[in-house]
Amino acid sequence: MSFFRPCLIVPVFNHGISAQRLAVKVAPLGLPLILVDDGSTRERDALAEAAKRPQVTLLRHEMNTGKGGAVKTALRAAAAQGYTHALQIDADGQHDVEDIPRFLAMAQEEPGAVICGAPRFDETAPGIRRIGRYFTHIWIWVETLSFEIEDSMCGFRVYPLRETLPLLSRTRLGDRMDFDPEILVRLNWSGVPIKSLPTKVIYPEAGSSNFRLVADNALISLMHTKLVLGMIARLPFLLLRKWRRAT
Repeated sequence: MSFFRPCLIVPVFNHGISAQRLAVKVAPLGLPLILVDDGSTRERDALAEAAKRPQVTLLRHEMNTGKGGAVKTALRAAAAQGYTHALQIDADGQHDVEDIPRFLAMAQEEPGAVICGAPRFDETAPGIRRIGRYFTHIWIWVETLSFEIEDSMCGFRVYPLRETLPLLSRTRLGDRMDFDPEILVRLNWSGVPIKSLPTKVIYPEAGSSNFRLVADNALISLMHTKLVLGMIARLPFLLLRKWRRAT
């Protein structure tokens, strides 16, 4: 079995208290945790408290760059510190910490693949958010000519750093909510397998989201436009790969 040294990465913007709770919950796992404060304007003291734990590294952006910018910082820091895989989990309490061992076990079995959460929503999930996700799913299936990516919006996933870092170096990826789907499509184009793992996702009571309804939907629409054009340019390669896999 290949060398496997994972860590956890968490982008944080104004969710310092829930990120601190997350640090407490994951402590029994004994995994290093990299928090990236993406220019938070509140709850910064809670992050400072979380950083007192020996397994926690806190990195700070002076200005808000967006979720994608924070994840890029975390991925590069994880690679620089010698980790082979980075499990991304959101700070807002939507993801089930108890599923972390399942994600890591699957990543260890398939070390060259992205392990991506496939959400199983409960009654707390707003209907409009579910509907919006399906439009993105359809575009992703078009852009990859496959159904390999079951859900591209879930921020609960494991990145293989050896396969991911070169993409960050050669491609300008989105810095905000467009990052999560775009990186999966481009990794798929690069031949990196995307494996889905069902996981429970909740919307905590009185929770707040950093999703900007108008601005982020506009960014995601622009992203899909670029990816469709990129798919057309890669169409012969994608069709050939699809044929080879089928035969």
